[in-house]
Amino acid sequence: MENGRSQTLMTALGFDLGAAQLYSRLLPLNGWPLVVVAATLSTSEEELREVAAPLIDSGVICIGETLTVRGPTAVVAHMLERAATRAQDAHDHLLKISQSVPYVAGTAARLPATIGEEQPIDGEVIATEFTPETFERLVSTTSGEMVWLRPVVTVHPSEMRFISAIESAIRSGRRCRGIYPVAALKHSPDVLRMRIEVGEEIRILPSVATHLMVVGSTHAMFPDPLGQVEQPMVNVRQRGIVEVVTNYFEELWRRALPAAELEDLPSAERRLLLAELASGAQDEQIARRLGVSLRTVRRRVAELLEELGATSRFEAGVEAARRGWL
Repeated sequence: MENGRSQTLMTALGFDLGAAQLYSRLLPLNGWPLVVVAATLSTSEEELREVAAPLIDSGVICIGETLTVRGPTAVVAHMLERAATRAQDAHDHLLKISQSVPYVAGTAARLPATIGEEQPIDGEVIATEFTPETFERLVSTTSGEMVWLRPVVTVHPSEMRFISAIESAIRSGRRCRGIYPVAALKHSPDVLRMRIEVGEEIRILPSVATHLMVVGSTHAMFPDPLGQVEQPMVNVRQRGIVEVVTNYFEELWRRALPAAELEDLPSAERRLLLAELASGAQDEQIARRLGVSLRTVRRRVAELLEELGATSRFEAGVEAARRGWL
């Protein structure tokens, strides 16, 4: 029974089935000499290191003269810490990019001359409203995948033109992905449904901090300053910056929850609440991110602890991961 639980936990944390099965076999061998472990698994030490590479690289196991394997609880804590660190690093990179806006705009901000010869960043500031016409022109003159963050989803007459342009892009073979806040499930479910129907892949986070759009490897667009206001919008074509912004989006995408079944709002909210608990967020932070009252958060936390038979928030996160809820 313990093996089945470990496999469920490991696949919930993003490992493939092979790595999950290997983890369940190695767990009871924790502390054994490596030569004995290899013999027990009917393999060589070199082959064991090769097949266990995903577990080694992620820090779940350590192979030296002896085998060290983190227990399920320690694995969850370690993976959450790694994810939080990557997300923070990506966020810090994006903030640094936003500070380059004056340089993009051609203002007085410049690097110290001692660093090297100055070269202008490829891009410009779009001071006008980002209209459907602008989006349609961008779609028609570019190629590659399109991704975006939308912190606020409003029902606007122009929304259908955006959706129509997205549908045309998807029909031409381009992939479109968007990340939205959980509040959009409550306030704009019809907009999300229409986007899903035309083929947009949608995931949900408790909150989305800023507008952002990346087109292929050629355009990264975000407001200055970062936030919910869409203008002025910075359009950067500098490849290195586009790659950093893309990495930021991908980190958020990994953390976000699929929104394929928008009708199951209570389930989506519960999973987001569990993810917040597992990350160590406080009640006040959770209330802000989920758009509910502090009293509601505390009531739902108490209900979840009781449902999961957990005595602490972290234990609830571990148990939820084991059950495949996260």
